[in-house]
Amino acid sequence: MKHFLDVSDYSPAEIQDILNLAVRLKKEHFERGNPPLFKGKVLALIFQKPSLRTRVSFDMAMRHMGGDALYLSPSEIGLGKREAISDIARVLSGYVSGMMARVFDHAHVVELAKWSSIPVINGLSDYSHPCQAMADALTIQEKFGELKGLNVTYVGDGNNVAVSLMHIAVMLGANFTIANPEGYDMPVVAQEIGAKLAAASGAKITYLRDPHAAVKDAHAIYTDTWTSMGQEEETAKREAVFPPYQVNEKLVSEARKDAIVMHCLPAHRNHELTDDVADGEHSVIFPQAHNRLHAQKAILARLFEVA
Repeated sequence: MKHFLDVSDYSPAEIQDILNLAVRLKKEHFERGNPPLFKGKVLALIFQKPSLRTRVSFDMAMRHMGGDALYLSPSEIGLGKREAISDIARVLSGYVSGMMARVFDHAHVVELAKWSSIPVINGLSDYSHPCQAMADALTIQEKFGELKGLNVTYVGDGNNVAVSLMHIAVMLGANFTIANPEGYDMPVVAQEIGAKLAAASGAKITYLRDPHAAVKDAHAIYTDTWTSMGQEEETAKREAVFPPYQVNEKLVSEARKDAIVMHCLPAHRNHELTDDVADGEHSVIFPQAHNRLHAQKAILARLFEVA
């Protein structure tokens, strides 16, 4: 059974194939509408965390392709609390065609996949955010044609979004740079995987503390919230540490003239990203958000083996 838990589970050729399919499905959607390739398919949407983009984009992806989605709230399932994850996986395997899970603990989505006889998609975990990374790569590809040889810079916390962005960037041949404060590095295991992927593609990974050095010659500057869901008790501490990592007009001016600014959203405006940048000429944050829909259609199509 093929699942979509991390981009690093796939080969660069497979990731590029999904991106190429996303391009085709997006073009098709705007020109004449997608064919009902998901007819008779139902995707269970399992949530432990609140969501706007993940819920709506997966729901609409299924609808656009002729299928349906079933939203399951935290109180309805109680993943790993009300009922064992192994039992949930086997029960849902007999009801629906696939599962998307947005969880706190990465081990929970891995456990779902272990016991499931239908495809499981990681809609976000504390370790990675692979569906976001696919939309990110699609957005960069639309702007520059391909990722190979580009410089992708992430400024901020070495979190789940940064992990998946690093992995997909170097898989596809882009150089990746991250600037983050001391104590907020990416997990060591993510760095080790990144090093192997970069060695295979010939890309370079650079870890810095200085955001100004990091954005030099950057084609894409990416940031995310300083405090992720589940870290709320650290908010005051983080807000004392991260202001030097704010993506503002001065920082963007130090990158390439054609650089794009990215954010996975939701954004805490005038914290990690200033209004003038978020709404400025370099920003692609809303096309990037819309690309979640098209990238996820392609992921689902490959998992359902219908395109």
